[in-house]
Amino acid sequence: MEDDKPRNGKDEECKPKTPSIFRNVPKWQDLRFYQKSEVLYQMTVVFCERFLPKHGDRTVDQMVQAARSGKQNIVEGSEDGKTSTAMEVNLLNVARSSIGELRQDYEDFLKARHLKIWTPDDTRFQPMQDFTRNHNSLSDYEPYFQQWTAEEMANVGLTLCYQVDVMMNKYLKGVEEIFIKEGGVKERMHKARTDYRRQQDERMAELERTLPLLQKQLATAQDEAAQWKAAYEDLKQRALKAYNQQQEEIQELRNRLDAKQEMA
Repeated sequence: MEDDKPRNGKDEECKPKTPSIFRNVPKWQDLRFYQKSEVLYQMTVVFCERFLPKHGDRTVDQMVQAARSGKQNIVEGSEDGKTSTAMEVNLLNVARSSIGELRQDYEDFLKARHLKIWTPDDTRFQPMQDFTRNHNSLSDYEPYFQQWTAEEMANVGLTLCYQVDVMMNKYLKGVEEIFIKEGGVKERMHKARTDYRRQQDERMAELERTLPLLQKQLATAQDEAAQWKAAYEDLKQRALKAYNQQQEEIQELRNRLDAKQEMA
């Protein structure tokens, strides 16, 4: 089972881009502890329907609300984490507290009915650990919702609660490390502004470096254009002069021919 990890800018290909004040956070749908919390919520609803009274027992509402709160606060924390690390941490801790309440409710259910809480010395413990560790999708669990006994279902719920808590703790430590390195939204806003200004300054410096070369190239082009213009004017005048001379010669020859014809 891979751990969920918060992302920072270093995970992306290093290339120039527009500075952003938003953190690059994982999609909440892809977080494994969210996927497990979704399983927990759906399983808890079925668990309460099957094994707890439909009326007169506040435990049903408490368990369902705790499971839902854990799932929903992960969603909200992930979304808010794009702009506020503090809000993300706060909401994820609320989710952890809700999952902790749910874990306690499953434990109380087992103890109150003198059912066994599975430990590593129980032959059922390791297969359950392996299954829950390697399966995050609701579709993997749903076929068992109507098959598991109350003891089996409660122990699976307990295990998922522990796993979600451990995974969220690891994720929160990663968020803390990113916050220490990159700061919160104020620091990202300042960095975005300074990065944008730095990009503009670098572009201005580049333009200023290339301006003299462009000016030199323009002057050379203007000189060449002037030379070509002078050569064109010279060629034009010579061609016009030759044309006029030929016209004069033609007219002179015509005059001579006309004179001879009159004499004849």
